Parts: sequence; structure tokens; C-alpha cells
Amino acid sequence: MNPSRRRLGFILAAAGMFAAMVLPLSSEVAAALPARPVLLAFTLAAGLLLAIAAGIRGYRSVVPGFAGVLCGATTTLALLRDPGVAGSAAVGFWAMVLAVWLGAALCVVQLASMRPRHKASRRVLSLAIPLLFGAVVFYLWEVMVRGFGVSPVILPAPSAAAARFAVSLPTLGQDFVQTFIRGVLIGYAIGCGAGLLVAIVAQRFAFLGRGLLPLGNFFSALPLVGVAPIMVMWFGFDWPSKAAVVALVTFFPMLVNTLAGLSAAGHMERDLMRSYGADHRQTLKKLYLPAALPFIFNALKINATLALIGAIVAEFFGTPTQGIGFRISTEAGRMAIDMVWAEIALAAIAGMAFYGLVALAERATTFWHPSYRT
Repeated sequence: MNPSRRRLGFILAAAGMFAAMVLPLSSEVAAALPARPVLLAFTLAAGLLLAIAAGIRGYRSVVPGFAGVLCGATTTLALLRDPGVAGSAAVGFWAMVLAVWLGAALCVVQLASMRPRHKASRRVLSLAIPLLFGAVVFYLWEVMVRGFGVSPVILPAPSAAAARFAVSLPTLGQDFVQTFIRGVLIGYAIGCGAGLLVAIVAQRFAFLGRGLLPLGNFFSALPLVGVAPIMVMWFGFDWPSKAAVVALVTFFPMLVNTLAGLSAAGHMERDLMRSYGADHRQTLKKLYLPAALPFIFNALKINATLALIGAIVAEFFGTPTQGIGFRISTEAGRMAIDMVWAEIALAAIAGMAFYGLVALAERATTFWHPSYRT
């Protein structure tokens, strides 16, 4: 980042904090910051820390910058506990919010531009940047919903969804087992395994590849809302119908990617295997499958998200009295939007964890690939 722009940004963030000390916090009757000594001290500390960050060069400005952001965020969240501010926030409050956002953005951009020498530092930084970015997003979501007084029926605050998540852990656990363990994992294994095996056979017999690809493309284009009711009629209301939908959704990406990967081996490598007198099984094991591993893992990562989406959508069309999709549908009908967001958070956490495990397996298996060379 341009040093002059970074310095100007921190100066503007500090000015926003200092301006909030004299501007009104609410359009209703509410005490100003000078009447709140503790919050006034936090606001003053935030402004001073951001001003100090503006005067420090390089990456060292991140430490006082983040300290000022934390002080400012603490002040704004504490102010929202006042009924006179929540839902009626005025220019002083939003000046602090803008200052927190600007300071956090400058710090995150500064961290993203860092190039540590040590591998451990790079890993910590690669984890810290998305976490900090997500924290800023949730902070802005919280203050905007509560500051503008948005109805929880339209959009609940993250704190309300988190509170509902905490008190509904037994129900969420049952939904997780029903949707993810039974529907997603079983369907994922069937669909990906079938796609891999069919691709291996199709690579051996070229006419199968030419015939199966258009057919697979046809099935992949079928809409879930049309396929799910049919699967429910065929396999019943329990998890087998959801696993069937997931298997159908994940089959074609695995087939296409594996076929592309099996064709990735060059002519020189194939000629070398023939010169060694290797048969097709040995060539498949030693050449084709290793060359196809990056493509196979690409399909596995794509299917990690598609499988969860397919299982949740399938539950909208018939399921026992549990499951993420079932709970989202029923709680939305009861206007319990905080529970809907808790289920969405559960699905997001499960999907990210599943994708992360597949990515770790890919890194452990295909460490030789050029994309992992540094």
C-alpha cells in the first residue's frame, strides 16, 4: 500500500473517533460520550492509537492500528446496549463505526502485503487474514442491524443467531447427523466413487467416453427441484433419497475431471511405459492415476460443496422430522429466523470443514505438483 495513503487513512480514522466525542450518538434522548467516562476513555484511546499508527512506518503500524480498532469496536458494541442508541443511532455513532471499519481495512491490507520468510509465519498469516476479515464483516453486520433497528424477522444480528446456536446444540447435532453424516457423506462416496470407476473404464474404452459424456451432461443439467421429489418417491423419505440426490449431483463432476486427468499424461511418458513393457494395469497405476490426482481432487473439492447443497435442497421435498433442510423450511414458516440462521451457520461450518479436509488430503497426496512448489 502507498505509505501516504495508509497514513491518510489512519488520520481519517482517528479524526472519526475524536469527532464522535462531540457529535450526537442518537436521534433520541441519550447521554453523549462525555457523560460515559469509561466509553469516553476507550474512544480517546482508540483515536490516539490510530493516530500513532499513522505516524509509524511499515508493518509495525498494524499493532497500534488493531489496538485502536478493538477499542473503537468495544465502544460501539457497548453503546448498542443502550436502548436510546440501538435503533436510533446518529452521526456520532456512525462516525465511530466508519473509523473502526477504515482502521481495520488498513490493517488487513497491510497484513496481506506482508511476505514473511519463515514458513510458520506464512501459515499463521494466511489463517489470520481471513479470520480478521470475517470478524470485520460480522462486526459491521452487528452494528448496522442493531444501529438501524432492523427487525429480526428480516435480518437478525449475528449475536442473536449465535445465542440461538448455543442453546440449540442438541437439535443442531441431530440435524447434522441426519443431513451430513447420513445423506452427504454416503451420497458423496457413492457419487465420487462411481464417477471415478466409470472414468477409468471410459478411458480404457474410448467409445464409452464418447457415449457417457453427453449422457452425464444431461443428468447434471437436471434441476434439483425436479430430481429430489422423484428420488423421494423411489427411495423413501429418509436419508437414502438424499444420498441418491447427492450421488447424482457429484457423479458428473468426478467423471469429467477424472477423464481430463487420465488424458493429462504426455506422449513421452506413455511411450516410456510401453518401452518398459508395462501392461495397462501397471500404466494406470504408475502413470495415469498419479497424473490425474490433481484433477480428481479438484472434483472432490467441487463436490464437497455441491453435496451439501444437494442434500439440503432434497430435504425440502420430504424428510423425517430432522435435518438441516427440514429445519430451515419449518422454522422459516414459523418466522423463527434466528434458528434459520443458526442452521445456515451449521451448514457453512460443516461445508468449510469438509472442504478443508479434502484440501489437506490433496496437499498431502499431491505435494509433488508444481502448484505446491515454492
